[in-house]
Formats: sequence, structure tokens, C-alpha cells
Amino acid sequence: MPGGSAGPFPFFFRQPIQYMRWAAHEKPALWFSVLIGGAGPLLILAGVPTRKYFGIERNPVPPYTYPVPTKPRQPLPDYDDP
Repeated sequence: MPGGSAGPFPFFFRQPIQYMRWAAHEKPALWFSVLIGGAGPLLILAGVPTRKYFGIERNPVPPYTYPVPTKPRQPLPDYDDP
């Protein structure tokens, strides 16, 4: 645009910081949804090295089956089947 005018709102690729300020004021729901959505992958990428740095280990995998005892079963006293 001639004269350096940005029009009714700033263009993202020409003035990204000014565009982000404009979007935060004029369209806050869209701005915060993009901000939170963009933070998700960053937290995933930063989470693993951060946990290793602080020495936090992963939880053990829960067992899928109940351990069956290997010894023979003992009969219970006083519980007879008729």
C-alpha cells in the first residue's frame, strides 16, 4: 500500500508484532486459542528433557494380568462342599 498505511489492521507478514498486538485486542478468543494451541507442541518437546534434568522417571507399567501363584492350593478348613 502506498504511503506506508497498513489499512484497517496490520498485515501479519509485514508487521508481525503489531499484528499480534492488534489481534490480542480485537480478537482475544482467537488470539488465546492460537496461543494455547501453539504451546502444546512446545511443552511436549520441552517436557522430556526437563523431566530428565530434574531426575523424574516414568511411572512403571501396570500389570495386565494378576500373578498366579505357582505353589499348590491348600484346602481351607471348615469349608466343605456337600
